[in-house]
Order: sequence, then structure tokens, then C-alpha cells
Amino acid sequence: MAYRPTWQGHLKLSLVTCPVALYTATNSGGDVHFNLINPETNNRIKMVTTDPDTGPIERSKLVKGYEVSKGEYILLTQDEINGVKLESTKTIDIERFVPAEDIDRIYWDSPYYLAPDGKLAQEAFAVIRESMAQSGQIGIGRVVMSTRERIVALEPRDKGILVYTLRTDAEVRQADEIFGAISDKPADPQMIAIAKKIIEQQEGPFDPSQFVDRYEEALKDLIAAKQKGHKVAKVAEPEDTNVIDLMAALRASLGGKDSPAKGSAKPAGKAKTSAKAPARAGAKAKPAAKAAHKKAS
Repeated sequence: MAYRPTWQGHLKLSLVTCPVALYTATNSGGDVHFNLINPETNNRIKMVTTDPDTGPIERSKLVKGYEVSKGEYILLTQDEINGVKLESTKTIDIERFVPAEDIDRIYWDSPYYLAPDGKLAQEAFAVIRESMAQSGQIGIGRVVMSTRERIVALEPRDKGILVYTLRTDAEVRQADEIFGAISDKPADPQMIAIAKKIIEQQEGPFDPSQFVDRYEEALKDLIAAKQKGHKVAKVAEPEDTNVIDLMAALRASLGGKDSPAKGSAKPAGKAKTSAKAPARAGAKAKPAAKAAHKKAS
């Protein structure tokens, strides 16, 4: 299958350049897509571009406008927009190199694949890619896509280069805006110790093939059932979890059958057995549980 590039131009490292093509590295959302239907006629609804004064108008006659004040727009044609040219419109110029750990994860945005555009470009592309691989650094550059100049991070990936668009500082909210109201009170060390054991039980390699969109699968089942004329059963609402005794909940989670066993960890039987299991590890566990229960009560 031939993929259509999102962007075509040149990759530049100092005085070395080569033609390249940029491709999206991910597929669009799921397979289930809905249309708006009139249930009385079973017809699909069409969205018609309409001027509130003159009525429907063809999209080809429309131009883009920037609102400078309420109801007042500066009109721009597509030719005028295309006339705004920067070097990054057609060239990804690698401006600097930084260690990967220096880029906070919150700034990483959308992934793309960068490949040489044509056989003649492969030699220069290979030199740039291999030099980056041996340096162990992330290249930082710029590219214009969708009427925006985006900062991009480049790193070698297989025979090509993986490109990530990066969010600007203005696009990222300060954490204190959300986390500021969280209490600074330290968590109970004994509870942390049990929670760490729960984490150890659930350790394992990341395999993206094990993760599917269960909601989309449920929608597919719903559609298939209605297509066959079956009556759709109402799904029960999930129960709300209201943890009253946090220590007891942690102990139950540590020995519970819902947690994957690891090493010498034994599956839990009754609730009382699972609650007692961690108590053998330290003499203070049982009094702490009573204190937590008393506090919750």
C-alpha cells in the first residue's frame, strides 16, 4: 500500500541537505464511525454551508477570516496564506541537539516517520541518520504544517527517522494550576510499603498488542446484535468504590485473586485470610489497621 506523505521538503544539517517526505506514524481513530440520521426517513443528514442573510453558499466561494473584533473580520484568500513563506515551510533545519531526557514528556505531541524522498536522497539521509544515532542525541528543528510552524524532535528509528511535533511552552498548562490544591501531608509509610508490593505483583513488559479498545469492541457487538434483530440487553452500571478502610483495601489488594500472583505470593481465599497475610511481615501492621479503621469510623 502506497502512503501519501503529509509534508515534502528537505532535511538540512548544516550544509548537508536531502529531499525527504513526512508520513503520519499512527492510524486515525477506531473503526466505528457514526453519521447523523433522521429516524423518520432513515436519511443521512447533510451539513449545508449557509449565510444567515443570503442562504446556502458553495464552499468554493468561501475565504478565511480572522476576527479582530466582534463581527469584524480580516479576509484572507488561500493564495495570500500560501504567500507567507518561511524556510521551515519547505525545510526541516536541525538547529541543535539535546539529550532525550531533557525534553519533558508533556511537550511530546504527534509522531511522524521521516524518509528519504527518492533514491538520490538516500546517501545523504543515511549520513544524517547514522551520525545522530552514534551521538545519542535528539535533533531539534522546525517545520510548517497546517498553517503553523511546529517545533519538531528527530531521532533515528530503524532505517528512518522518527519525528515528534513538540508543544510550545504557551500550550502547556502549569502543573500548579491543577495540583496546587493537593495536600502536602505525607502518605502512611506502611501503606506505601504494601502498595509497592502490589506494584511488584503487577510488573511485566509493555506489549501494546494486549491492549484493545474495549469500548469500541462493545459498540461493534451492539451494532451486530441490532443488525441481527436481537434485543439489546441493558448493561449494569459499575459499582462505585467507596474505600472506608484504606489499609484493609490495600491488604486485600495485595492478596486478592484479581491481582496477578508473582513469586511466592499466595492467592487469597476469604477476605479475613487476605487481610491477615501482610500482618505477619511486621508487628505494627495490625495496630495500624485498627487505627485506620477507628479514624474512618
